[in-house]
Amino acid sequence: MNAPDFDAGLARAAARRHPPLDSAEFDAVLAELTTEFAATAEAYDRSGEFPHRNLARLHEYDLLSLTVPAALGGAGASLPQALNVIRAVARSEPSTALVLVMQYLFHHRLQGNPRWPRDLRERVAEDAVRDGALINSLRVEPELGSPARGGLPGTLAARSGDGWVINGSKIYSTGSPGLTWLAVWARSDETPPRVGVWLVRRDTPGVRVGAPWNHLGMRATGSHEIVFDNVLVPAAHAVDVQLPGEPGAGLDALGVAWMSVLLSAVYDGVAHAARDWFAEWAATRSPANLGAPLASLPSFQQTLGRIDALLFSNRVLLDATAHAERVALDEAPLVKYTVTNQAIEAVQIAVEASGNPGLSRDNPLERHYRDVLCARIHTPQNDSVLQAAGRAAFAGR
Repeated sequence: MNAPDFDAGLARAAARRHPPLDSAEFDAVLAELTTEFAATAEAYDRSGEFPHRNLARLHEYDLLSLTVPAALGGAGASLPQALNVIRAVARSEPSTALVLVMQYLFHHRLQGNPRWPRDLRERVAEDAVRDGALINSLRVEPELGSPARGGLPGTLAARSGDGWVINGSKIYSTGSPGLTWLAVWARSDETPPRVGVWLVRRDTPGVRVGAPWNHLGMRATGSHEIVFDNVLVPAAHAVDVQLPGEPGAGLDALGVAWMSVLLSAVYDGVAHAARDWFAEWAATRSPANLGAPLASLPSFQQTLGRIDALLFSNRVLLDATAHAERVALDEAPLVKYTVTNQAIEAVQIAVEASGNPGLSRDNPLERHYRDVLCARIHTPQNDSVLQAAGRAAFAGR
């Protein structure tokens, strides 16, 4: 970055539109956004429309560039600070929170990746600070499935003059209607092929939406199929490409910790929203044959206590992992497993205790239930986490 650009980045950092991250004023901003996003969450769920307005509001407070380094105009947020924001957003509209998680994870690692050309790293960061530009990794394919299970991508990048031509498709492309940058996992047409990331602007000719996202939960994430039909990108946009198995491929331990904490926080936030609805419903529902609120019954008090115990455990685990206290980095996947499964259990308890009202589409609990179940689809999945933990335990005997 040249001197004028660097000075401009510092000026933007000094003029951030949000209060200091660890302050009562910042917490008030988050509370305001939580209330605002909650008011439209049902509409986004029913329509499946992408929450452009929510993301624009986050950009108004410079929250889309929260994990961009301060020297580049971002906030340079720590994991506990990012966790604070994700919790607030997820409690109101989790699809928005998931898009935000992907943005935070990418920018947290981007500037420390020496395989990316420096000018492209800084350009992506600059776009996020100035315009609220979103970026995400596009990895999953219709034929291959999740790359975490192994295999080479079918998406092909072929040399063409001084650039690359990309053909293929990606599914589960979270945030696709709002993305400016696509980090596309592909393989080259070389022998042997190299595998990695080609950086593509969303508005490049040949990039289009294929099968639309039509999911049980998290319906507003815009996780459509994205098709690449002879998409030409410059040679330098092969930003992180190497032979399969070379050192440095994939997330490092700190990246896994960030992913485990922030992804889990989305679904913990959903469980908190479900808990709040259940508590309010039980406190105000007074059956005629009881003559008192359901909350007066010991069974309902115990039910809410069970839910709160699960969410207490989640809070302690997430905070401890975010602060790297008593949780080793290699244990982070177990945090994801534990927190997301306890979030699902908490919502299931509320659904069972509330009966028909909990499953009625007139109430938000059924939406929370559909959303929280999506925790199971994120890498690493439950079986992979448990197998890795068991393998490590046996190896350590």
